[in-house]
Amino acid sequence: MDSIVLTERSSTNHRQTVLIQLGGEELELLPDRAVWWPRCSTLFIADSHFGKAATFRAWSMPIPDSTAQDLERLDRLLDSTQASRLIVLGDLLHSRWGRCDQVFQEVTAWRERRAALDLVLVRGNHDRSAGRPPEEWRIESVDEPHADGPFQLRHHPHRSDVPTLAGHLHPKIRLQAAGDMLKLPCFVLDGQQLILPAFGGFIDHGNITRQPQQRIFATAEGVVCEV
Repeated sequence: MDSIVLTERSSTNHRQTVLIQLGGEELELLPDRAVWWPRCSTLFIADSHFGKAATFRAWSMPIPDSTAQDLERLDRLLDSTQASRLIVLGDLLHSRWGRCDQVFQEVTAWRERRAALDLVLVRGNHDRSAGRPPEEWRIESVDEPHADGPFQLRHHPHRSDVPTLAGHLHPKIRLQAAGDMLKLPCFVLDGQQLILPAFGGFIDHGNITRQPQQRIFATAEGVVCEV
């Protein structure tokens, strides 16, 4: 049976989320571009690309760093969900040029504050080129596909009959009305596969063309809604 949308709901802090059913499990799509699996106290994100701005600076392009802001958003998600486990669906680090002291110090300090959090990385293409995360981050790194409960966890999308969570595409949807246009990060529900938007704040997004079998959930300030 195809995955179905259950309901939209507004939380007490006026943030609208969407609940879906996938693989017999309830998942909540969150405005901060993450997925919450309440039964297993697990938060999913994809494509944080820590060190991307540092990579640009290494090539003499003065891009401000967004690592602190991304970690603050992640802290808010972990506090609001009380997640005991975080799974990153690939591309935790952007490149070997982004392996700089500022990024490593900020993530290491964050990891020390979140010492009790189980952290799993499903390796993506950037992780392989960027190199292993520092040992002090205490990350369990696994290859795709990685089985977890009813789910197949991947970085690269791959449609199958197995319920799948993936990233990599950095999907966004273009919306137009009365001459105005918006490009919004979005979740893509494609049969038994859920593709997450990129979590990182300094990430390019890939425009998608909606396919007939897909359902699209755009994220904006404090809202997830089907478009």
